[in-house]
Amino acid sequence: MTTTSPSPSAQAILKALTNETRRRILEWLERPKQSFGHQEIGDFDTDGVCVSLIQKKAGLSQSTTSAYLGILHRAGLVTVKRMGQWTYYRRDEAAIRRFVDQLGNELGVK
Repeated sequence: MTTTSPSPSAQAILKALTNETRRRILEWLERPKQSFGHQEIGDFDTDGVCVSLIQKKAGLSQSTTSAYLGILHRAGLVTVKRMGQWTYYRRDEAAIRRFVDQLGNELGVK
C-alpha cells in the first residue's frame, strides 16, 4: 500500500529542510541505486528504499531515522509504501517541483 504525501505548507517544507541529515536523505533518495547499492526486497524505482538501508547509511538509530522520514513525509517531500513488515520511501518529485516553482514565484525568480 502506497500513501501519498499530505498537502504541505511551504513553511513545513522549509522546516524539514533545515536539518542536514534530512537533506542528505533526500539527496540519497534521488539516486537510490548509486546511494544504496542493492536491497534484498523491493525495487528502488517502484517501491523506494527500505528504512533499514536509510538508517544504516545515515548512521542513526531506528527511531531517529523514522522520525526524520516522518517529517519528510508530512512535509510532502517523500511517499511511503508498506510491504508486509517493511516500509519504503521515495522522493515525491512532483511535490518537490511544485515547491521549487512556488518558492521561485514567491521570491520573484523567473
